[in-house]
Amino acid sequence: MRAILDVLLLILDLYTWIVIASVIFSWLFAFNVVNPRNQFVGMVGQFLHQATEPALKPIRRYMPNLGAIDISPIILLLIVFFLQQVIRRYGYALVPF
Repeated sequence: MRAILDVLLLILDLYTWIVIASVIFSWLFAFNVVNPRNQFVGMVGQFLHQATEPALKPIRRYMPNLGAIDISPIILLLIVFFLQQVIRRYGYALVPF
């Protein structure tokens, strides 16, 4: 059971880095730092979008319109950090050594 919790924490940590990479990539794309016609750049962007959009779309649906500012990745990261803390504090407490 402890190994399953460790794997869940690892997946959540990896997803945190994917969300951060998606935000940075969107900034690079918006400021024309990366070439969107490059095949590798397109594949990376598509992967990051497909990996984060299912979690970000429900958050954006309930967010107020802030214009050009999108704080949904910050809220998603707060949710991920909250889940990690719940697993660490309460999940490990239930598992005997």
